[in-house]
Amino acid sequence: MPALSRRQLVVLALLTLVWGLNWPVMKMGVAHFPPLTFRMASLWLGLPILAAVIGVRKLPFTIARAHWGRVALLALTNMVLWHVLMILAIPQLSSGRAAILGYTMPIFSAVLGALVFGDRLAGRAWVGVGAALVGVVLLLWHEIGALGGRPLGVTLMLVSAASWAMGTQLLRRLTVPVPLLTLSFWMVAITCVVLTVLAVAFERERWVAPDAQAWAAILYNGLLALGFAQTAWFFLVRTLPPVASTLSVMMIPVLGVFSGALWLGEVLHWQDWTAVGLMAVAIGTVLWPARAVQAQEFK
Repeated sequence: MPALSRRQLVVLALLTLVWGLNWPVMKMGVAHFPPLTFRMASLWLGLPILAAVIGVRKLPFTIARAHWGRVALLALTNMVLWHVLMILAIPQLSSGRAAILGYTMPIFSAVLGALVFGDRLAGRAWVGVGAALVGVVLLLWHEIGALGGRPLGVTLMLVSAASWAMGTQLLRRLTVPVPLLTLSFWMVAITCVVLTVLAVAFERERWVAPDAQAWAAILYNGLLALGFAQTAWFFLVRTLPPVASTLSVMMIPVLGVFSGALWLGEVLHWQDWTAVGLMAVAIGTVLWPARAVQAQEFK
């Protein structure tokens, strides 16, 4: 459990803010606009931003043919399945509870890391996983009956979270010798193509001109949630151990719940406030420096 650098902490704080507020933004965006088309438009808007940054920094766009299989696998697990299944689930769930289900990802990631990849987690890492799990259960306390009536939405969100968790593990383990921004660009590009095909195939008859609310949500998603935050997330995944990068973002669903309550009138209960403390414990298990690091700092 390494101590986070100042740069990592700043990136994490901005990522938490952007992605946390994005849950009610997405809920408002898909209220009057087809979900796959909404996500497609957001991704296509964010892709040129990544291209511009790559061009300004004079980074290469090319990836050797031998590595495209890995790029495709990383795109499928990290982005395609996550974006498609998550955006289809959101219309069926409240924004806050969709965020909670989506951020079962750290729990999936820790379990996959231990069972599939043989990670040996420190005791406090398991404490963090346990705290996150209990926090998720508490946040869902008043939604169990309602969620039971929406099995498709719950299933889609959980499968998307499991896929993202596997992608997080693979992103750290599969070597693609290109800059992170280049890899991010091509994963987003692949996802854009897949979403475009799906939107044309299943939503073309529902296409309408976006209203002001949909445009605001598309701009937020394209410029911030994808253009900035997606690359920020890949940076954290590449520079931190899997359990640290995943548990460190557990404040995002909490922010999603409270921003949903503020903007969309979703009711909060004592379980929500207790869950905030548990999420803080989960984050602390990975952000608090180890004793050896603390001792070194005081020498």
